[in-house]
Amino acid sequence: MTPKISGIFNILATPFDPQGQVDVASLRHLVEFQIDKGIYGLTILGVLGEAGKLSVDERHTVMETVLQTVNGRIPVVVGASHTKLETSIALAQAAVQAGADGVMIAPPPMDKPSDDDIIKLYATIAEQVTCPIVVQDFPPVNGVIMTAEMLGRLPGVVPNARYLKLEDPPLMEKIAAIRARTDQFEIFGGLGGMFLLEELQRGASGTMTGFAFSEVLVAVYRAFIAGNMAEAERIFDHYLPLIRYENQPIVNLTLRKELLYRRGAIAHPVLRSPFAPLDPGTGAEIDWMLKRVGITDPTQKLSFPS
Repeated sequence: MTPKISGIFNILATPFDPQGQVDVASLRHLVEFQIDKGIYGLTILGVLGEAGKLSVDERHTVMETVLQTVNGRIPVVVGASHTKLETSIALAQAAVQAGADGVMIAPPPMDKPSDDDIIKLYATIAEQVTCPIVVQDFPPVNGVIMTAEMLGRLPGVVPNARYLKLEDPPLMEKIAAIRARTDQFEIFGGLGGMFLLEELQRGASGTMTGFAFSEVLVAVYRAFIAGNMAEAERIFDHYLPLIRYENQPIVNLTLRKELLYRRGAIAHPVLRSPFAPLDPGTGAEIDWMLKRVGITDPTQKLSFPS
């Protein structure tokens, strides 16, 4: 049976108003925007969602708003990572009670943990969190290295930790190494979707990323699972310059919010500090990039004729 948590998940941005407060109306609109683009599910309160800049109360507001707006139409994974394990567990439990389909948790910063230490951590979480757990492997956030050997063991020890959000390059090699050890993981790539096709070929179940043109990734995925590799390659290669440009280090989140703003998905492209602003030349580069890939009106949903 195809797992409910699979395919293209959009890591939802958290909209803010000009005063830097959570913009609930924009958040509801952004959810509808992403559903309209055909995404398979939403992952909220991740790095793209600026979860680390939100208070616990604000995280609850975002979670409750998204779940109420979705109303069961697509699965929602709630990010519950936190520097304190007890807070992470409390956030995950609240997500379960609110109706989340899963929670995404990265280990809190740890001092050179062993494989057994990480397995014990997730076993501790799973004792108190009953829903599926998406294990987030993203060393730049917490400095924790998860080996393929450990990840190969983990789902056998912690049955509800059978989903992996992998962002530890080189992604394809790590996917293959994990797949060689277990078939119990549903593996999701990330990194802006830059390696979506290669990840799928290596055995990924989809991707979780915040790319502003979600329908592109959906179209690639649908062509791939339908066995139409030529069509998947055609769509992916055509939009790859935009995928690459949007995922620039340092300014990727700023670019994504600017593009979501241009698409009419959010009312303001505001980020909370700290963030890297765009310089005066970036606006013209965005115009040029959209023109290069044939997007004349970013507010319109893209179509993909063969």
